[in-house]
Amino acid sequence: MISYLKGSIILKKDKFIIVETGGIGYKVFLSNSSMLKLPEVGSDIKLFCFQNVKEDALDLYGFLTYDELDFFEVLMDIRGVGPKSALDIAALGSLEKIKDRILKGDVKIFESVPGIGTKKAMTIILELTGKIKMLSSAKSRGPQDGAEDALTQLGFSRQQAREALKNVPTSVKDMEERIKQALKIIGK
Repeated sequence: MISYLKGSIILKKDKFIIVETGGIGYKVFLSNSSMLKLPEVGSDIKLFCFQNVKEDALDLYGFLTYDELDFFEVLMDIRGVGPKSALDIAALGSLEKIKDRILKGDVKIFESVPGIGTKKAMTIILELTGKIKMLSSAKSRGPQDGAEDALTQLGFSRQQAREALKNVPTSVKDMEERIKQALKIIGK
């Protein structure tokens, strides 16, 4: 999985850029707000990436900050939200910046996102409310032991890894054992 790119911008279009790194050009889709923040063609750039594997395509979605990528991954777990909508929503700001508005049920936060009407905005808010609370409780537990990162390296979304690790008994301290038990939980 491609999760980070560092290279030079060799082409800019409306919705994507091509980043050359190691002699290979990667087409990376970006949100409109990220496109406006990009330097000129020929400049160096660093992007956090989400690789979307489909039956007929292999797409890369790029983010200027890790918080945007993290929020994007949470959004991708919501039924009915595809990568293009998730990209635009993630660009509204980090999860921390907009969670208060989501927790208040403010559907107007999604007005600027194409393809998100009131009904879909309400669905997103409903699902995100629980996820925000879960993420907040996960962050309050302190630093992670690496098990979550190991599960994401195995191809699971960060959200899947968090949910599985949340169900591993707290008495299990060994990282390898936590990963094994989380894999069993995911496999159920």
